[in-house]
Amino acid sequence: MSTTMTVFLAYLALLVGLAIWSRRETHSLKGYFLAGKKLPFWVVAFSTNATGESGWLLLGLTGMGYAVGAQAYWVVVGETIGIALSWTLISRKLKRLSDKSDSITLPDVISAHFDDRKHHLRAIAVVIILTMVCAYVTAQMAASGKALSSFTGMDYKTAVIFGGIVIIAYTFVGGYKAVSYTDVVQGVLMLAGLIVVPVVAIEAAGGWAAVTDSLRAIDPSLLSMWSVIDGGLPGWILLVSFVAIGLPFLGVPQLMTRFMAAKDDEELRKARLMSVAVILMFDIGAVTAGMAGRALFPELADAETIFPTLSSELFPPLITGVLMVVVLSAIMSTVDSLLLLASSAVVRDTMQKIFGSEKSDRRLAVIGKLVTIVIGILGIGFAIEEVKFLFWFILFAWSGLGAAFGPVIICMLYYPKATRQGAAAGMVVGFVVTVTWILFLKERTYELYEMIPGFFIGLAVTFGVSRLTWRDGQRGHS
Repeated sequence: MSTTMTVFLAYLALLVGLAIWSRRETHSLKGYFLAGKKLPFWVVAFSTNATGESGWLLLGLTGMGYAVGAQAYWVVVGETIGIALSWTLISRKLKRLSDKSDSITLPDVISAHFDDRKHHLRAIAVVIILTMVCAYVTAQMAASGKALSSFTGMDYKTAVIFGGIVIIAYTFVGGYKAVSYTDVVQGVLMLAGLIVVPVVAIEAAGGWAAVTDSLRAIDPSLLSMWSVIDGGLPGWILLVSFVAIGLPFLGVPQLMTRFMAAKDDEELRKARLMSVAVILMFDIGAVTAGMAGRALFPELADAETIFPTLSSELFPPLITGVLMVVVLSAIMSTVDSLLLLASSAVVRDTMQKIFGSEKSDRRLAVIGKLVTIVIGILGIGFAIEEVKFLFWFILFAWSGLGAAFGPVIICMLYYPKATRQGAAAGMVVGFVVTVTWILFLKERTYELYEMIPGFFIGLAVTFGVSRLTWRDGQRGHS
């Protein structure tokens, strides 16, 4: 057995151990889906970042750094602003609302706040979550296959199946607590990898001056963040789109549940600074690694394989094995959360709330585990046919969730006259505009990032319909 595979198997053993240790929390819905709302700040901080970044960070963003150079630092700006706003504007207020209503899912919080007794908002939320999670999980499973095959030479389809089974297994056994604590391990590994790899790559290229000389010889625009606007209006649209990649942090449900799972308000306050600092280091490391990789390996057929290429070419087998684990960690830390998100939408929101299932909490938790398996298998099945352009495919799912829920969450927390009808309209319109923009309008608008029209039109519709349906004297959550 190769050294790389030995390291990988040792990592899998660690994940299994964490899953078994977490198993006691999985016998209730609150335990399985929110770890009993007992997570400390450092777990919440790392879990939020690891979940939000995914294989997009180590394959997609490094590949973007490889392809467009310093222009990719605008994504760093956008993500740092986005996560900072999410912690500042949403985390503590959402936590208080979820505790007050004893909520387990984000649709729980929205339904309770807007007194959604007929479950219309909940049904809309479930449809959006399941649609986008299928796309998201498929992309992440494809990323795991691409990473495993790059590192080990394993056939792509075999790699997808193997990686998927591992993720499903520990999510099934340990639930949200296992997912959150493995996110800490995965987040620390990701941070270490994104410090070590760019440093070693720059050194291997002969120093940063040598990297810049090589990139200048390839294309001088690779060295300037502002070169993106050289093309006039299309360039400005691209710059704004890069920055707007941070907007979904204001609404994606898999991150909102991190806030809900924190032990208390004080833990969230402490988690905020750690989270923002770590995501800044994540993103800078990813873009820089891609740029250094372009100087070292300028002829790669697939830019999104640059991190695995650097890891296998510049390090001894033991370290290569660890770095393979880093890539897989980024993917696993998102897939496990998505599986739980979809499972909670089926079991808590659909079975228990919409259809009024009278099964015991313990029995529903068991069903939740089985749903996790089914959704994971579906993701593997779709990913078998290799997904190209992971960066953009993952952004599609990321923005669809963010545009659907972000505007409603902001109005719910900051606009007392927001109504149930406004929330329903905002969710539907934000989601539909995002999907429509990708399918029909994106190519005609210089590739304007779909989250921008989806989010702001969704926000305007939520506000506008609420104004039209508000009646004097009614409660703000009616």
